[in-house]
Amino acid sequence: MPVTVAVDAMGGDHGPSVTLPAAIEFLEAVPEARVVAVGLLEPLTAALAKIKSPAKARIAIEAASEVVEMHEPPADALRRKKDSSMRVAVNLVKDGRAEACVSAGNTGALMAISRFVLKTLPGVDRPAIASQLPTRKGVTTVLDLGANVNCSPEQLLQFAVMGTALVSAVDHIDRPTVGLLNIGEEDIKGNDVVKETAELLKASGLNFHGNVEGDDIYKGTTDVVVCDGFVGNVALKTSEGLAGMLYDFLKAEFTRNPLTRLAAVVAYPVLKSFGRRIDPRRYNGATLLGLKGVVVKSHGGADVMAFRNALMKAHAEAAEGVLERIATRMAATHAAMPATAANGSLSADA
Repeated sequence: MPVTVAVDAMGGDHGPSVTLPAAIEFLEAVPEARVVAVGLLEPLTAALAKIKSPAKARIAIEAASEVVEMHEPPADALRRKKDSSMRVAVNLVKDGRAEACVSAGNTGALMAISRFVLKTLPGVDRPAIASQLPTRKGVTTVLDLGANVNCSPEQLLQFAVMGTALVSAVDHIDRPTVGLLNIGEEDIKGNDVVKETAELLKASGLNFHGNVEGDDIYKGTTDVVVCDGFVGNVALKTSEGLAGMLYDFLKAEFTRNPLTRLAAVVAYPVLKSFGRRIDPRRYNGATLLGLKGVVVKSHGGADVMAFRNALMKAHAEAAEGVLERIATRMAATHAAMPATAANGSLSADA
């Protein structure tokens, strides 16, 4: 069945100048897909008129009269801008006119609107932000990356269930391994929340590896790494800062003098390959996991390549039935848990 992706074409730092060319590249790569570009009619029509690709025939335009600004308070975006491109795009998913939504706009606003419009899946208290990070072995999926600062052990268990369903669907791993991010591998390490979460994970029926430390993320020790949003966001931003610093250091060393510049020419193929492997654009797109619909958040400063990859991610999640897999795994985990733990952790009334 063809998958239709609703695109908040006005979101992010660049708007239609990036979102529409990225949509074209996405459609050229996935012939059976469709896109509904949502935004202000005049700029969308003008931008689309400049595109010559035959794939343009698979883009429909849905008009919206408002745009959520990047630094706008989420509450204002939710209450006062009911015809924003972001809200209309999410509504398309709710109404069944699209199977997924992608936006590079305000993260807080997208989470607030998506949660209000779509609601959460049964057994899910709070949606989590999940994304892939590169490792020595490939990629690992980390959640939560900033949606929930304070989490209960039960909510962290829910994140683990959702993360394994996502990885199983998209990466085709039958029983993904789960690591609980901690300050040490030993069971005695960590605060009470982490210790209680570990006990729930042991009883959950998931493929729980145990505690993992920050360096295990990039070793690829587990397929899924679970943490609260405060820890996850700090880990993510620290990683991004380190990658940027290493790139600057390499650039400075290779441009220090004529000899090092000559060395840079010789090493160019290696440097190019290294840059490609750590290029954050390849991993762009964080899923708002746990909603009754696929919603993917692109980086606000994404270029065409990065935004296209976010579209590819949304399409894959919709096509592989991530929502259904989460529901199935939630039910299975609930059944596997001891009665006292299950009643408090995976309530079907959520």
